[in-house]
Amino acid sequence: MRSFFSTYRLLILHLSFWLVFISYRLFDYTRYLSMDMALVYFGVPTLLNILISYLHYFFLLPILFEKKQWVKYSLLLIITLTLFLFLRFWADEYFLLPITPDPSYYETVHLARVISVLWGFVSFIVFTVMIKLAVNWFDLENRRKQLENEKLHAELNYLKSQINPHFLFNTLHNLNYLALNKDDSTSSVIIRLSNIMRYMIYDANEETVSIEQEVQYMKDYIELERIRLNQPFELNMNISDDCKPLKIAPLLLFTCLENAFKHGVSDRQSGCWISVELWREGSKLHYRVRNSKVVQPRSSQASGFGLDNLKKRLALHYPNKHEVEVKESEEEFEIHLIINAK
Repeated sequence: MRSFFSTYRLLILHLSFWLVFISYRLFDYTRYLSMDMALVYFGVPTLLNILISYLHYFFLLPILFEKKQWVKYSLLLIITLTLFLFLRFWADEYFLLPITPDPSYYETVHLARVISVLWGFVSFIVFTVMIKLAVNWFDLENRRKQLENEKLHAELNYLKSQINPHFLFNTLHNLNYLALNKDDSTSSVIIRLSNIMRYMIYDANEETVSIEQEVQYMKDYIELERIRLNQPFELNMNISDDCKPLKIAPLLLFTCLENAFKHGVSDRQSGCWISVELWREGSKLHYRVRNSKVVQPRSSQASGFGLDNLKKRLALHYPNKHEVEVKESEEEFEIHLIINAK
């Protein structure tokens, strides 16, 4: 996984800070000093502050963050601060003492001077540590989101894979039944099966499909069921035209229809019916499927991927943007989906 902050971006972040800081401080110094004097007074301590902060950033900080060696880190930090403290005193004596109007400050080492120098070192060290912590947090958050997305995609692909073999098995079973009986509609079934397989292999692997594509897929499925079933059944399908431009996760609408056929239509029982309604209210898509209830063999009741799969896919595709209402009586089953498809 790529880091949220690439090396280039991180370099720009650091350089931008130092450019702003140095520009402001030089401007402040030049209000009462010449540019040459300002460069010496400001440049010497700032250069050492930059050196110790990045020595700490690149060499000491990994000992603490990556290796978790607190004792080693603490000892090296004390040694580094001590060495740079002496280096700063030497630089002050060599560069600043000859040009200062008050040499007494630089001629002796006193507590206030030691604290002032250490405060400068520690301030810059803490600032660069804060940059490191911020970058690590953004990288960690980015990795977490990437892993979360990968997990969601993996789970969605798994749920889809449960749909395809199940439907293919049923359709091939139907086709075999027609072929054995030398039914004239076998050719039509093959064409519709071809359309369905094209949708399942290509379109259903997309993040979203148009409502029109999903509805056409459902119509092909309905015709295959009409051919398979011995008993006629009543089907009312009302699809509002203003829904067709909307996009939706593939196979969601189909799932409810398949469930209706599985539990609401039987080739051993007459008077079966299914009602499908799809309409739009603003950004919300309403989908209601109602069906009669028939007694199914135990083996049939256990098969299929069911509404639990549908609810999982809705939770993954439309978190906090969907509602599922289920109503059931002795004679009728109804499922009503409300999806914010905006």
